Amino acid sequence: MGVNITFLGGANTVTGSKYLVRHDGHSLLVDCGLFQGYKQLRLRNWTPLPIGHDAINAVVLTHAHLDHSGYIPLLVKQGFTGKVYATSGTQDLCKILLPDSGHIQEEDAAFANRHGFSKHTPALPLYTRQDALDCLPHIKAVEMGSTFQPIPGWRVTFTSAGHILGAASVLLEVADRRILFSGDLGRPDDSIMLAPQPPPAADTVLIESTYGDRQHPVENLMSELGTALHKLAARGGVAVVPVFAVGRAQAVLHAIAQLKANGKVPHALPVFLDSPMAVHTTHLFEHHIGEHRLSPHDAHALAKGATMVNSTDESKALAARHGPMVILSASGMATGGRVLHHLEHRLGNHRNMVILTGYQAPGTRGATLASGAKTVRIHGRDIEVNAEVVQLQSASAHADAGQLLYWLRDMPNRPDQVYVVHGDLAAADALRARIQHELGWRALVPEHGSTWPC
Repeated sequence: MGVNITFLGGANTVTGSKYLVRHDGHSLLVDCGLFQGYKQLRLRNWTPLPIGHDAINAVVLTHAHLDHSGYIPLLVKQGFTGKVYATSGTQDLCKILLPDSGHIQEEDAAFANRHGFSKHTPALPLYTRQDALDCLPHIKAVEMGSTFQPIPGWRVTFTSAGHILGAASVLLEVADRRILFSGDLGRPDDSIMLAPQPPPAADTVLIESTYGDRQHPVENLMSELGTALHKLAARGGVAVVPVFAVGRAQAVLHAIAQLKANGKVPHALPVFLDSPMAVHTTHLFEHHIGEHRLSPHDAHALAKGATMVNSTDESKALAARHGPMVILSASGMATGGRVLHHLEHRLGNHRNMVILTGYQAPGTRGATLASGAKTVRIHGRDIEVNAEVVQLQSASAHADAGQLLYWLRDMPNRPDQVYVVHGDLAAADALRARIQHELGWRALVPEHGSTWPC
């Protein structure tokens, strides 16, 4: 029997990445992510996987973002007893992200129950903080660049993908086949993270396509952010900045620090980082020198450029403060967490601003705000949007279409097959077409739940 792969997530959508590789009675799950965005996608999180937890021998993670790792607590809760292999950076981040994810789900369920806006009685979290803590001993760190065997005879090698701390591409060698999972690829010109390493030779490639149908603008993050914050400071408003706690929060903090140092925005403009997860992640940059562009001094300074907000009471106190000020808070697509309370409180004032710092998956509140909607639904209420909404085009930590093709062109060989994954259908199909037309390679966009040979 040959090697095949089943697409249990990350197919025709940019969330929920789960790729099940099977051969000779063994199974390896590459990535184990949560679905986000549209309700019909989120409901998949509650549907059991089509393969029993006891049939999965091991899991390998490309990186720690929840759309790649956030299902692990549920898998372990269901009875999975194997190991989850990841780089040390990914392991460190999972220790922060997964318990926080469980905590947010518990908080959101409790809030829904208190205010009675859930259709379920009672509303329940998908998993709890304790469930997440229980899964952490399963995660085993493997050094970037080393080769290991998650299943006897199955060889896996991590290579750096840029993007965020610990992010890796995964080369799987099994039954004389070489299968390369790009993971989420960073930008060669990222302000903090190093460029992705060139890809190794492979027979089959899974390439992400988050930005498969677009190019990043020439304008950089500092220029775009500087323009927005200069306007905000002049009118005394409050900027609510939904950020991904891992990667985006640190990139924005770094950019603001540079803008202040260059006199582009007032040095006295208060900045608050209201996300315990982002606060802890920011400190991690000091422990992973060499994985990013920051010097030890700059990594240390990253945590000094904002007031770190940890407790719920400190977060609530921000509501009583007047502008000008900047509040960075998770989550990056405004799908949950403390940022919802800040949006609920600040959206009605025309002096205020919402700064969206990257890709907004369809169905998320971030996408609703980016579309120019006059209202957005938060905590069961329609909130009027009078604040200015600014979407930064240059803040993404993902490679764009041209950069994805450049990465593929760097392969030492022509693969037999390319599967275009982790992108909305329009983006995935656009990248598929370019791979076929410009590289002359076989490429297709797999359907969710489909199985294909490797």
